[in-house]
Amino acid sequence: MGLRPVLLNRRIAGIASTSLAVALGVATVGLLPAATTAATPTAAAVSADEVCEDPTGTAARVRGDAVVKHDPNELTMAQLHQRESEFADLLQERAKRVGQRTLSAQAAAASVTIPVVVHVIRKDTTRAGGNIPDSMIQSQINVLNQSFAGATGGAATAFAFQLQSINRVTNTSWYPIRQGSTAERQMKTQLRQGTKGTLNIYLGELSGGLLGWATFPQSTLNVMDGVVVLSESLPGGTATNYNQGDTGTHEVGHWLNLYHTFQGGCSGSGDQVSDTPAEASPAYQCPTGRDTCSTAGLDPITNFMDYTYDTCMYQFTPGQATRMINAWNTYRA
Repeated sequence: MGLRPVLLNRRIAGIASTSLAVALGVATVGLLPAATTAATPTAAAVSADEVCEDPTGTAARVRGDAVVKHDPNELTMAQLHQRESEFADLLQERAKRVGQRTLSAQAAAASVTIPVVVHVIRKDTTRAGGNIPDSMIQSQINVLNQSFAGATGGAATAFAFQLQSINRVTNTSWYPIRQGSTAERQMKTQLRQGTKGTLNIYLGELSGGLLGWATFPQSTLNVMDGVVVLSESLPGGTATNYNQGDTGTHEVGHWLNLYHTFQGGCSGSGDQVSDTPAEASPAYQCPTGRDTCSTAGLDPITNFMDYTYDTCMYQFTPGQATRMINAWNTYRA
């Protein structure tokens, strides 16, 4: 589907002015025009250092052609119910303290600027070794601000983002970053800065075909809290079809308590947001008119929380905006 004019303007403005054309590493080479489903490996295919974290705390974005050793994307129904039950209880407790009318008014009027600390994980000081320029990082912050402000065509949310610092770390044992590994925990334990309200973004080459992953908010600060993003998915990067910064937007959506639009498939409450139509499975590329559930509405392929190309996704919904600010006030404020 074609880009909306406002989206095209955002893409052009957000791309860093770099002409470097560096070959992608293993996790991002060979991007195919057609989407395939992720293969399920045997247990032997997963190395001892690649043990997934409990998926109640992790969500991701996967390339359309990726073969993922272990997929941290989806929650089981039991895990979803556990998280949602806790979220509802905390919201109810807060409403009792301040009153439901006050709670609703606060959410409607909320304006939150989130401090951002970026950690560039590299194996050496070359671009090919993960040392992306500051201009790409600033462009990613611009994309976050435009996306969450509704400037690309979606609903405006309460959130803006302010870059506090860029921390460059040369460590071959952390490169590539492996989801759920001991090395990932060591990296975050040593590097994470700030409070529950500080967004820590870890950039680098990633293992297993993942574009990124994030933690959902929790009542207490976990050292794993934050967002991991493939560095070449930033604006101006070399990850074909995924290099306009929307992996960052997608993962920050998870960090603010959004699920994938296809969470739960066609049954139940899906992603827990009433204005995102039900979707049976992830959408790849940009399949205009896709409709995988019998309930009302076409699949939300333009939503930031699906798996489509960056050129296809451009919006959050009002329901997602409300869910994010409620989660912020509950978990991170």
